[in-house]
Amino acid sequence: MTKEFPINQNLTRVVPNIIRAYDDRFSQIDDIIKLTIGEPDFNVPEVSKQAVIDSVTADDSHYAPALGTIPLRHAISDFLLDRYDLNYSAEEEIIVTVGATEAIYDTIAAFVNPGDKVLIPTPTFPLYESDTLIIGADPVLIDTEKDGFILTADALRAVLDEYGDAAKVLVLNYPGNPTGRTYSADELKALAEVLADTNIVVIADEIYSELVYDEPHHSIAEYLPEQTLILNGVSKSHAMTGYRLGFIAGPKPLIKGPALVHQVAVTTTPNPMAAAATVALGTPEGKAATEEMKVAYKERRDYLVKSLHELGFELENPEGAFYLFPRILPSYGNDDGQFAIDLAEEAHVATVTGQAFGPGGEGHFRISYASSLETLQEAVARLTEFVNKHA
Repeated sequence: MTKEFPINQNLTRVVPNIIRAYDDRFSQIDDIIKLTIGEPDFNVPEVSKQAVIDSVTADDSHYAPALGTIPLRHAISDFLLDRYDLNYSAEEEIIVTVGATEAIYDTIAAFVNPGDKVLIPTPTFPLYESDTLIIGADPVLIDTEKDGFILTADALRAVLDEYGDAAKVLVLNYPGNPTGRTYSADELKALAEVLADTNIVVIADEIYSELVYDEPHHSIAEYLPEQTLILNGVSKSHAMTGYRLGFIAGPKPLIKGPALVHQVAVTTTPNPMAAAATVALGTPEGKAATEEMKVAYKERRDYLVKSLHELGFELENPEGAFYLFPRILPSYGNDDGQFAIDLAEEAHVATVTGQAFGPGGEGHFRISYASSLETLQEAVARLTEFVNKHA
């Protein structure tokens, strides 16, 4: 007889990661060009590699402080001040996490109870919804497609009027995954004005903040500091996805809850990886490495946007990150799932279906341009043949 074991019923509400499912399926196709995962194609900066070696050689193998090594927290504090004019205490207002992924869980878990509402503008990275469901709270998915994939102050006000005090957290991811759209200073100020009279905690996931191409990056923490927690890390800015180093920064009254979740969940982060992140964020060599990647990403973005427009695709111009989110071919209607499958199986170009990112994603597909320009040029050549066949 098969035994039935207990399960957290909240897990039954969570849908498996569609992005990974498509990537796994398409990876089985010979000669596939994978534009699926947000995985930088650059190597880790040499200064960070050497820092790992030096840490291991020095037998730096003991527990770090719960909130992260002191040098790394100081590097993060200096980084935020230098880049974005944000001032956080290294000793009391910064937590080093196992990637921004842990930071997302820590921050949502710290502020919601079963039945509370977490406001999530979509289309967006699906982990915010999944974490909310596992914790037992209710995600409120706000479709932003009609506003160019930006949450407007009017749309936010309407949601707050509907849910009232049940709304506890607002998640903002910008530049955004999957759209690459970001917020201007005026757009953030307008959102801050709506939120100022509430007790809502803003989780600002700014993991792509160093990859903004045309205008300076702004954080809502500039305009709503007492209610905002910033999430960031070195995965995207320094091609250190496998190093799993992220951070949370915020005012002392807000940081206590996430700090407790962090300590219970992971205790602390690894010293060699912290050493790598310290020099990535805190040295001229680390900054130069990011700038080099940024130049290449912008060239790829400009090439793809121009090429896709010439092929007749509709898309918003992404200001940051390394994603495009075009509409699928009109001949497919709104069936982005079938479009992605046909594109992979016929043209051997793997992308991700838009529906994976929630309401507003239907009828779109995501392209990751974290690949070489030569690879993208070959992908466009294949896409051109596909368009000629299916347009």
